[in-house]
Amino acid sequence: MGARIVIDTIGGDNGAAVCVEGAVIGLKENPDVSLILTGKKKELDRMLQEYTYDKNRLTVIDCSEEITCHDAPVEAVRTKKDSSLVVGLQQIKEGKADAFISAGSSGAVLAGAQFIVGRAKGVKRTPLAPLLPTTEGNSLLIDCGANVDAKPEVLVQFARMGSIYMQNIMGVKKPRVAIVNIGAEEEKGNALVKATFPLLKECKDINFIGSIESREIPFGKADVVLTEAFVGNVILKLYEGLSKMILKEIKGAITSTKKSKVGALLIKKSLKKTLNRFSANNKGGAPLLGLKGLVVKVHGNAKKEEIISAILQCKTFVENNVSGKIIEGLAAQDGEQ
Repeated sequence: MGARIVIDTIGGDNGAAVCVEGAVIGLKENPDVSLILTGKKKELDRMLQEYTYDKNRLTVIDCSEEITCHDAPVEAVRTKKDSSLVVGLQQIKEGKADAFISAGSSGAVLAGAQFIVGRAKGVKRTPLAPLLPTTEGNSLLIDCGANVDAKPEVLVQFARMGSIYMQNIMGVKKPRVAIVNIGAEEEKGNALVKATFPLLKECKDINFIGSIESREIPFGKADVVLTEAFVGNVILKLYEGLSKMILKEIKGAITSTKKSKVGALLIKKSLKKTLNRFSANNKGGAPLLGLKGLVVKVHGNAKKEEIISAILQCKTFVENNVSGKIIEGLAAQDGEQ
């Protein structure tokens, strides 16, 4: 049986339509995957009528409530039991699904994942870990928003989770792990970095290469970029904002004169290929690692392409039993200590 994936169709900026179109295309591209859409059934059924798809592999669950970004996350998860988010996560808890995708409220996704799906045995905290485009491919940023006040032993566990993820999902042998710092020297950094650094050096199951400055991240100097959520979220948001600014400037430059427009036509194909590497649409979402099942948070303004990528991401994650390998890896290391 292939991966069973739930898609929350309520809460994203672009509405249910992108989720439906992404789901239909995802079914066609992944013949062994089955999907469950949670949301307003009448609306979803009407949208689905426009497509041809394998009806045996797509189920719609009607939900009467909605969690918005204006709701207090924890309270909303506790009280809105029939929301598309809570109902979707409940499918994982009950063993009816393997993975969950949502473009909804980040706070509600994180709270729901913790309360409903739950942490796997031995996991201290569950980090959000998105892929960042670099000149060498992709680096995993861990954590980017789930644990603002992490302790040194928690960061060490994040490093191990990130290594397992990069090995099994991205195919990187001996992923290079580096901790975000304000300099390369071991004695630099805040109290958290200074306390975590020697613990990472002692870990035999990760390839720790020391510190990484933020300016080195885009050049792929590390495969796993380790930090706590406050710094990680700043890095992620700056990365996204800077990427958009650069793309805007490039488009403005190549359309500013007749000569530049002619040059743009000549390089259009190669330029599009290069710029596509920096698009969030083809990298799936940020998985919340260390849960009993897989929860993936895609951007609030996710388009169909990001939903399609997230489906493939979940399929790969489930097929490679990454959750199980994280649990096994953490248990094995804890047994040695």
